[in-house]
Amino acid sequence: MSFKFFATAAKGTEGALRDELRELKFRRVKATRGGVAFEGPATEGYRACLWSRIAMRILVERATFACPSERALYDRVRELDLGDVITPQHTLAVRASSSQSYVSHTQFIAQKTKDAIVDGMREDFGERSSVDIHDPDLRLFVHINRDECTLYFDMSGEPLHLRGWRARGGAAPLKETLAAAIVRLSGWTKDALFLDPMCGSGTLAIEAAAMACKRAPGLGRAFGFQRWASYDDEEIAAWKSLEDEARDCVTSDTLNIVASDSSPDTIAIAEDNARQAGVRIAFSSRNVTQWLPEERGGWVVTNPPYGQRLGGSDEAYLALDTWIAKVRGVWTFSILSGAPELDGAFLERKRGARWHALRNGDLDCKLWTIATR
Repeated sequence: MSFKFFATAAKGTEGALRDELRELKFRRVKATRGGVAFEGPATEGYRACLWSRIAMRILVERATFACPSERALYDRVRELDLGDVITPQHTLAVRASSSQSYVSHTQFIAQKTKDAIVDGMREDFGERSSVDIHDPDLRLFVHINRDECTLYFDMSGEPLHLRGWRARGGAAPLKETLAAAIVRLSGWTKDALFLDPMCGSGTLAIEAAAMACKRAPGLGRAFGFQRWASYDDEEIAAWKSLEDEARDCVTSDTLNIVASDSSPDTIAIAEDNARQAGVRIAFSSRNVTQWLPEERGGWVVTNPPYGQRLGGSDEAYLALDTWIAKVRGVWTFSILSGAPELDGAFLERKRGARWHALRNGDLDCKLWTIATR
């Protein structure tokens, strides 16, 4: 049986996620606003949870129907047989979105959807599921667009950026999914030097190292689909097979990945995180100004501090500016900027500079790429 899936993505990372899923050989991959659609058997949803570095969640479509009114929403959800995934012993949570539709109040949509599901349970079993907004067994997403409703089940459970390796977080850490997208968008390949001279808690370098050694980001963590009523012995065996295959893919190649930060305490956090992630990175405690131009070339991929997040100044950008001016050899700099005033003062005047719009939390950012020759 084939299912329709939707991998959600941070704004600006949809193209990177599309390319990733195609490389992973998923079928009928199509990028759209907010994520990427693909199709396949149920195990393809499992595989996406295990292997996607960029997706925020993996959703599986359960039903699509016309929704011209509140009554239609309730009645159509009420008609659905969901016993294969949820019983009165399971907890649930519902989230909703709506655009260009008569039924537009998202809290009302979520409430009506929940009511329809639990009313059906009460009639069939004499009891009903409880709501748990923090840690439910089943997360449902209801999206209404132009009076058409689509009901999704969230296969991920906890968001996919929670890899399980972050022992401690530094100040304003990047989400792992966004970091993976930045590394991909930078154009870096594992045979080249990777350097993050302002690494913070090490997220960019760790994601790069995990890519290079083919360590699946979902190894070692639990997912939402494992708590569904349908997750029986056959499904458990299918998941174990996928995990075993992923473990066999991990390589022990020596990685040319280097990272530094001016704070020794922050470097200690990054080293802890790398150990938890099972990757090897050459960390050092030094200021960005202490890095000297080298002939060998490589990639600098970094997320400098910017004022809205960390109270930073333009010191880091000026140091990078000096570095780029003095560097010898072929280097590519990919720099995430969340400070518009610095875009004009520093990055836009670089010959051949290009940028890609991204969303980092609630901030609109630009990922600038500057190549030297």
